[in-house]
Amino acid sequence: MKILIIGPSWVGDMVMSQSLFISLKKRHPNALIDVLAPAWCKPILERMPEVNQAIEMPIGHGSFNLKGRYQLGKSLREAKYTHSIIMPNSAKSALIPLFAKIPVRTGWKGESRYGLLNDIRTNKKDFGLVIERYCSLAYPKAAMTHGDQIPELPYPKLVVDDAVQASAMARLSLDTKRPVIGMCPGAEFGPSKRWPEQYFAKVATHFIQQGYQVWLFGSQKDEAVTQSIVEHVTPEHQQHCHSLAGKTNLIEAVDLIAACKTVVSNDSGLMHIAAAVSCNVVAVYGSTSPDYTPPLSKTVEIVHTDIDCRPCFKRECPYQHLKCLKELPPEQVIAAINRFTH
Repeated sequence: MKILIIGPSWVGDMVMSQSLFISLKKRHPNALIDVLAPAWCKPILERMPEVNQAIEMPIGHGSFNLKGRYQLGKSLREAKYTHSIIMPNSAKSALIPLFAKIPVRTGWKGESRYGLLNDIRTNKKDFGLVIERYCSLAYPKAAMTHGDQIPELPYPKLVVDDAVQASAMARLSLDTKRPVIGMCPGAEFGPSKRWPEQYFAKVATHFIQQGYQVWLFGSQKDEAVTQSIVEHVTPEHQQHCHSLAGKTNLIEAVDLIAACKTVVSNDSGLMHIAAAVSCNVVAVYGSTSPDYTPPLSKTVEIVHTDIDCRPCFKRECPYQHLKCLKELPPEQVIAAINRFTH
């Protein structure tokens, strides 16, 4: 078998997709798995032993570009793929495997993709977790009528590169003389996923006083948030609170997160990375729900409020109060971390 995967575009979804790749390799040990995905995904995919190669998707996310998709599909014909699995739900994402003339094209119905897919799955609602929806695509359609029929749900496990980790730590003047608590206070999805930075700062101050240090992770977009957390930490403890947002690339973040004993994270891509490198994870949920995309690890504490309006799955609070986050006190997260440290 030679399989072309049309991969997702979000960090967390790409990390979770490794569960599908593991399932495929367990069923077909000699299969070659190539993944077509955005350029930023390549370093992540290179940390997945199941992936033969990552192919850069040259067409921007959201762009239809029929001509470009046809040309890309045509160029892939010479690879002679036998199967394709299309993970996104859009009709346009299913065009490239069709143009590549791949004989078996598997995926969920999505945007009524009859004709584009010839192994089309229509019972997505029978699989509650995203990981179930992914892994079920590794098995024959007739055997997959419900989530509990999936033989195994393997968790993602990214390979950590010790040399890259050591190089990044040296460049950023970091060490692990104090045990590290990682914090991921950003969320690309929107403000309804972001626990207040003052609360992160209270948790950081508490554990720095206990002998820990704190590393704050995020993209350039998160620099203002991570710097605000540093500034909210009591002055005498700020030397042990390091803002790394915008100072690392994604793959360095993977290796540095792996050096953390415990990671506190909003529901975000970095949360899934922390789980995939075997950290203890305290997952903070606001508008979203762990019933759909929980961190995939055996050492997880999930914290959230139980107010009536959550989960609403909105990017911004419909009521403008953000109570699902503001009413989740730092003490609750501190208690969750202590369940790992004691």
